[in-house]
Amino acid sequence: MLAAKLQIRGLCATALLFGAASLPFAFPLSASAGVKAAAPAVKSAEPTEARASQAFEEARKQGPLTLRAFLYRMPKGADLHNHLSGAIYAETWIRDAGEDHLCVDTKTLSFVAPENAKSRNEENSKHFEPVCKEGQVDAATVPQNQHLYDALIDAFSMRTFVPRTADSGHDHFFDTFGEFGGTRKSHMGEWLDEVATRAAAQNEQYLELMHTPDFKEAAALAAKIGYNSDFAQYRQQLVDGGIRSSISAASAELDTAEADRRVREHCGQLDEQPACKVKIRYVYQILRALPPEVVFAQIVLGFESIAADPRFVGLNLVQPEDAYVAMRDYSLHMRMLDAVHGSYPGSHISLHAGELAPGMVPPDGLTFHIRLAVEQGEAERIGHGVDIMYEDHPYDLLKEMAAKHVMVEVNLTSNDVILNIKGEDHPFEIYRRYGVPVALSTDDEGVSRIDLTHEYVRAAVTYPLSYRDFKKMVRTSLEHSFLHGASLWQQAVPETLDKPVEACAGQLGKETPAGACAELISQSEKAQQQWELEHRFHTFEASF
Repeated sequence: MLAAKLQIRGLCATALLFGAASLPFAFPLSASAGVKAAAPAVKSAEPTEARASQAFEEARKQGPLTLRAFLYRMPKGADLHNHLSGAIYAETWIRDAGEDHLCVDTKTLSFVAPENAKSRNEENSKHFEPVCKEGQVDAATVPQNQHLYDALIDAFSMRTFVPRTADSGHDHFFDTFGEFGGTRKSHMGEWLDEVATRAAAQNEQYLELMHTPDFKEAAALAAKIGYNSDFAQYRQQLVDGGIRSSISAASAELDTAEADRRVREHCGQLDEQPACKVKIRYVYQILRALPPEVVFAQIVLGFESIAADPRFVGLNLVQPEDAYVAMRDYSLHMRMLDAVHGSYPGSHISLHAGELAPGMVPPDGLTFHIRLAVEQGEAERIGHGVDIMYEDHPYDLLKEMAAKHVMVEVNLTSNDVILNIKGEDHPFEIYRRYGVPVALSTDDEGVSRIDLTHEYVRAAVTYPLSYRDFKKMVRTSLEHSFLHGASLWQQAVPETLDKPVEACAGQLGKETPAGACAELISQSEKAQQQWELEHRFHTFEASF
């Protein structure tokens, strides 16, 4: 009798999880590894949310695989910390290198240009045969060599990486970018399609992709003028010198890529793919491990691009934070941002700050990066923020971030493989405890061989999070997007994101808004995405 009751209980739980009538078997119930105690479910405002919350807890009991099935379907809003080049899987890089007639160095496991690269042109491109040096092979032949194919995937990602002396996860991770580089930017439409298709499959609706347009002309102009520590004057010299001339090429590159993406996804046609509904915007990615004049030129060009092309919605400084130049010039870069940002009102900034762990840098290097990013770099979002508790006066800083609504982009897998920070060593729960907004993101899903759902599952099995905790983080991702326009939510400190503005009260979850709410949403890209998210939550929760 007891066995029969347990089987029935399992069948009911499974039906609840997936919205099905009944299934011929029950999944075994077991406690999820890593979670000390599941958080008590918060009383839900709607019966459908309560059922979804119950289904989430049942999924947690049944283990990570069942939890993934639940979280894969759940609306996930936005991925706000996502490097486009790092999001592409190694298999795509290998295919593109073959199409570009590159060679593969079998010793360094990297792409290199063929010896006869200069003889290639548009007319002979299709039939071009690369001439590779000794120790190199035509990239197009790699799929026929399974051993080399596997070795390249491992070199381009963290797939089989095991830390060993002189080869840390940090070094292997960042080294991958130099190894799969060299493919043509003409593949960008394919890359956008790849990340959008993956996002759509997981019920994501918005991506902010970090992307670095060509800045060679801007860097040359800055060098020609000569470094000037009067940043307001230096900015004007760059503008007067024609730095804006680079913007049209970057915009044209996006035009071509996005047109290619629409073709691949059959947008506007009867067989339109779900990926068409994933909205993509770009964060201008600045390489900070370069000379000061080059970094400054990128900052100015980034702000100018945001002002000229609405597809660029913000900027960010990237490359390893512990690198020599990045550490040496960190305070200088914050002063640059502080001096220039005022000339571009309304421009948004997200900064990699606190992507550091004890031992990576001297102790004093852990004490000020996040604070400077918030107080001087004018960051509205912080990427990683792992070393927050090593900052001077960390509790004051946490309260300041909560009061200023500075959000933290949390990348759990990335922080583990690069910094060896995970579980209780990660400040994720500390940020939440102090009311600092947080949202999960992927960082470099191709290099890490993950997707956004993976990060949700990891958070669920590591921390005692409820369904409503996840729902709030999803809402947070869109609330702190750099899309223009007013929010759908009333503002509060700390953020709650559970009370819509008066104009939309009582309407959330519906397919279309009415009255003053419709007017608000028509004028706000952000509110449009938030409205869509609430409709998706309504549909998702009604399935249980």
